[in-house]
Amino acid sequence: MIPVATAKGKRIALFGLGGSGLATARALAAGGAEITCFDDNPDSVEKAKTEGVATGDLHDFDWASADSLVLAPGVPLTHPKPHWTVDMAKAAGVEVIGDVELFCRERRALEPKAPFVAITGTNGKSTTTALIAHILKTSGHDVQLGGNIGTPILDLEPPALHRYHVVECSSYQIDLAPTLDPSIGVLLNLSPDHLDRHGTMENYAAIKSRLLQGSDYAVSGIDDDYSRRIAIGLEEEQARIETISVTGGGPGLDLSGAPSLRGIHNLQNALAAAAACRALGLGEDEIMAGLNSFPGLAHRMQIVARRGRAVFVNDSKATNADAAEKSLSSFKSVHWIAGGLPKEGGIEALRPLFGHIEKAYLIGEAAPGFAAALGEAVPYEISGTLDAAVAHAAAGAEASKAAEPVVLLAPAAASFDQFRNFEKRGEAFVNAVMALKGVEGSPATQAGDDA
Repeated sequence: MIPVATAKGKRIALFGLGGSGLATARALAAGGAEITCFDDNPDSVEKAKTEGVATGDLHDFDWASADSLVLAPGVPLTHPKPHWTVDMAKAAGVEVIGDVELFCRERRALEPKAPFVAITGTNGKSTTTALIAHILKTSGHDVQLGGNIGTPILDLEPPALHRYHVVECSSYQIDLAPTLDPSIGVLLNLSPDHLDRHGTMENYAAIKSRLLQGSDYAVSGIDDDYSRRIAIGLEEEQARIETISVTGGGPGLDLSGAPSLRGIHNLQNALAAAAACRALGLGEDEIMAGLNSFPGLAHRMQIVARRGRAVFVNDSKATNADAAEKSLSSFKSVHWIAGGLPKEGGIEALRPLFGHIEKAYLIGEAAPGFAAALGEAVPYEISGTLDAAVAHAAAGAEASKAAEPVVLLAPAAASFDQFRNFEKRGEAFVNAVMALKGVEGSPATQAGDDA
C-alpha cells in the first residue's frame, strides 16, 4: 500500500467503493486524511463498513469544508452527464481527482525521480504494460505493475529510486489526473471508443494526449491519424519523443523467437515496450530476452499448450469481429472456435480471412448466424458447447496435414449466453485443452483488461 501522506489532515469525499475505491480509501486513511466514503449501491457501502472504511451519505456532506472529491474511474465525470457528486463538488469549488492523481502527488513528495512508466491507448495497453513489466523483471529490477490492468495503483509499494512503477492508464483515469507526470509516457493508438463517456473523438484524443504531454519522455504510435497529430504536436514543442510504426514490418525488431507476440498488433506493442525500456537504460540483449520469454496475457492470444504439431490458443477477449481479425490473421491453418452472444455485424468483416480457416466449430446463440455467413466458403459444424468444440477441433487439428495447425478460440461474440464473462469462457477453454490426452505445456497465468 502507498499511504497518501500528502492528504494528511485534509477532508476528502470519496465516491465509488469498488476494488480501486476501497484501495484508495485505505490508502487515504493510512496517510492521515479525514475521509467520508459513499456509493450509490447500498451493498457496496455495507461491504466498505465491514472493512472499517469511514462511510457517510455524501448528499448530506459539508462540501464547503472539503479539500477534494476522489472519484472512482468508472463514475461519469462529464458525459453523458456529470455524476451528482461531481456537480456538488464543483458548485463548492472542490477539485475532482482520482487514484492516479494521488499516486502522482505522493511520488513527487517521496521521490520525484522514481521511475514511473504510464501506458495508454485504445487497444493493446494491457499487453504492452505487462510486457514492459516483464522485460524489467527479467532484467532483475524491482517492478510494481498495476493501474487499469488489475492491481489498484495505491495498493502497490511506494515509489523509490530503485523501484519501477509500470501503470496502465485508461482514459477515465487520465481525465481524473490533472498533474499526471510519468518518467515515460506511452500512447499506442487511438480509435473511437468510450465516446459515451467523453462526448466526441476529439475530446477522447485530447484526454489521452495528456499522458504524453506530462511525460519526461514520450513514446507514441503514429499509425492512426489522431496519434500522429498528437506526436507531431509534441515534436513541434521540442519535447522528448520517439515515434513507432508497424509500417514496413517494424524494422530492427525480430520477434521470431517470441511466440506470444504474433500478429501486427503485437508488433506495435513490442515496439512500444522496447522503446520504453531503451529509454529506461536497458540494453538490447535484455530487451530481446524479455520479449522472447513473455508468456502473454491470459485470454489474449494466449498460447495454452501443444499436442503433437497442434498449438492451442486462447483469445477469448476477441469479443467482436475486429478483435478476432487480429488473431485469425496471425495464423494460417486454423481450427476456429467461434460464437457466443452475437454482436451487430456478425463476422462479415472476417470474410477476407476465411482462407485461413480449415474448419469452424460454432457455439452459443451466434452459431446459426455464423454458419449462414460461412456458407460454402468454410467447412463448419455447430458444436453447441465449448467442451464439444475443443474436443472436435483437437481431433481436426490432429488429422490436419498442416505443419502447425492451430486450435483458436477467438469467439467474435460476447460470452454472456453461456459464461459470466470472457475470462470464464477463456478459463473453460484452457481447462478443456489441458484435459486432452497428450497435451504438453501449461497456460500463462497473467491477466489484464484492455477495456
